[in-house]
Amino acid sequence: MAHNAGVSFGRRLKRDMRMNWSVYLLFVPILVYFIIFSYLPMFGIVMAFQDFKPTLGFFKSEFVGFANFIKFFTDPEFVRILRNTLAISLLNLCINFPLTIVFALLLNEITRTKFKKVVQTISYLPYFISAVVICGLIIEFVSSNGVITDILVMFGFPRENLLQNPKYFWGIYVFSEIWQGLGYGSIIFIAAITGVSQELHEAAAIDGANRLKRVWHITLPSLLPVIITMLVLRIGMLMSVGFDKILLLYNPSIYETSDVISTHVARMGIERMQYGYSAAVGLFNSVVGTLLLLISNTLSKRLASTSVF
Repeated sequence: MAHNAGVSFGRRLKRDMRMNWSVYLLFVPILVYFIIFSYLPMFGIVMAFQDFKPTLGFFKSEFVGFANFIKFFTDPEFVRILRNTLAISLLNLCINFPLTIVFALLLNEITRTKFKKVVQTISYLPYFISAVVICGLIIEFVSSNGVITDILVMFGFPRENLLQNPKYFWGIYVFSEIWQGLGYGSIIFIAAITGVSQELHEAAAIDGANRLKRVWHITLPSLLPVIITMLVLRIGMLMSVGFDKILLLYNPSIYETSDVISTHVARMGIERMQYGYSAAVGLFNSVVGTLLLLISNTLSKRLASTSVF
């Protein structure tokens, strides 16, 4: 019976491929891309259990078991790196994520089309600026003679280079993420809002509900599945703080608050050539991220009856 089911599926697949060959043809480059850049590199996980030497390769490098993981967990920097990674990610999640929803709701309330398009364009532009340019602007603005520093001095703060003081880094990073990603992050919520039935708004308006009540009782409940889906995905990425911006901003004087797992991996792998150790840290990061995604998805399914998969 199982054999017949397998044949039946094979026949259905062949028939579908003949009927929709153009769609499958479009899928081929995507499939090749993921095989080359996502699945084949997974073989490199073996490095996490080796004292990997490029001259020896995968098959001749010494196998050390879990020694690289033990070295990372017992490293004096482990707690600091994990704290910084989670703190920056959680701050970004708790501040930036709600702001994108609020921004989408505010944009939806703008009735003048031209003004709305101008606001959207201005808010989207920072996302498409190179990280190198963004970080260059940040470094200039928070220098001892920068614009942001001048403003802070007016409120009684000492004049100093803010990127030389560890206590300012989290705020600088999160603020830059808000500025760069607020508009772009709201796109999916704006798209979801356009799908909300206008008849519900009209009926609520007839019943005397003002704009705020309509947003609270109609728009937000309609957005809830999208919000939960995006939240689950964001929680799954808590361990993946974008290292490019941090790598361009941080320096040894602020490692205390700026060094995260991804920058630690880059520094140990590229600068100190500890490839096995870096692979182990990267594998730990990926496993924890996957667990967070699965846990958040399961909780979402049970509590809100909405999930990503």
